[in-house]
Amino acid sequence: MTLFVTGGAGFIGANFIFYWMQQHPNDRIVCLDKLTYAGNLATLHPIMDHPHFRFVKQDICDREAIFYLFEEEHPDIVVNFAAESHVDRSIEDPEIFLHTNILGTAVLMDACRKFGITRYHQVSTDEVYGELPLERPDLFFTEETPIHASSPYSSSKASADLLVLAYHRTYDLPVSISRCSNNYGPYQFPEKLIPLMILQALQNRPLPVYGKGINIRDWLYVEDHCKAIDLILHGNCVGEIYNIGGHNEMCNLDIVKLICQRLGKPEDLITYVADRKGHDLRYAIDPSKIYDALGWLPKTKFENGIKQTIQWYVENRNWWESILDQNDSHLKKFF
Repeated sequence: MTLFVTGGAGFIGANFIFYWMQQHPNDRIVCLDKLTYAGNLATLHPIMDHPHFRFVKQDICDREAIFYLFEEEHPDIVVNFAAESHVDRSIEDPEIFLHTNILGTAVLMDACRKFGITRYHQVSTDEVYGELPLERPDLFFTEETPIHASSPYSSSKASADLLVLAYHRTYDLPVSISRCSNNYGPYQFPEKLIPLMILQALQNRPLPVYGKGINIRDWLYVEDHCKAIDLILHGNCVGEIYNIGGHNEMCNLDIVKLICQRLGKPEDLITYVADRKGHDLRYAIDPSKIYDALGWLPKTKFENGIKQTIQWYVENRNWWESILDQNDSHLKKFF
């Protein structure tokens, strides 16, 4: 079987490729990535020469190039991780998010229609549901929760989800969608909360926290996410949406304090900065549907996952130092 994995040089995409090659060693993977700032070819270095792996630098919005690649490779499954995904960047420049996240999705599905696939899987986000109130810990996002996106990023992902469902109904394209909570783990670009705080702390630099740090997220270790997608792709899941959550809600400030504690850094490194525009208060997922249908539950407890993640960044300075050298000035503008 041949899989197309778009955005495979990014955080979740690369972890998914490593996971899939370990679990399904006879399958062939073709990785497509535009290699924007968040795509790092160095991440894929250990498998670049693997006989069952091919990397193609490509923009999913380039219809002619995508169609040519489909004709050449004839993939069985397409897993679309490719996306502009940082909320702050979407507030600064919404257009590129609409272009990549919506039009790029359409190009991929048009190619799937023309050349045929057994499954197109769209990797989405719980942010399409908007926010939950802090004072209602009993409320959770389910697959029936109405879409109520808050940012240009989440709006673009919600639009893509609706487009995927429309292609299923209109063209009978075999699709599935997963909406995950906040992922963490190795190889994550340091604009996201956990890697940013780890790297800032390792350098004894200020740890910028939005507002009062009370915003709550549900944290999911990336390998558990990869396992969930594997089950969806191998299940009778055409036309279905699955929420993938980590069963671990924590506020941002507690996350930052925990990182300080793990690294032996003083909490006075924490600085409070102006809150993000339209900052959602709380995300929390009810993953009952995927558990009932496919038996999936997250296996990694946060206390273990965060320990493994911190240790990975401590041991892989060469990976993230090169990223900081190239992006440090741009990262600073977001805090």
